[in-house]
Amino acid sequence: MSSAQTIPQPLSNLQLELLKLYARKVSEQDLVQIKLLLGQYFADKASDLADKVWEEKKLTEGKILGKHRRTPYPRK
Repeated sequence: MSSAQTIPQPLSNLQLELLKLYARKVSEQDLVQIKLLLGQYFADKASDLADKVWEEKKLTEGKILGKHRRTPYPRK
């Protein structure tokens, strides 16, 4: 059997890459930094996507804050 084993694919390509990384011993400090890097990467991606949608829909702060979606109920 080769040293590079294949894993059945319920795992994503990201999970497979992380498994390769975690097969190596890393310090607790390095592990924390890796988690922070991953979190920042995905936060940046989400922010970029939100910016894109914001621009495509020509949204403004006034448009967002001026609309509310609550159901008006009569006062008692």
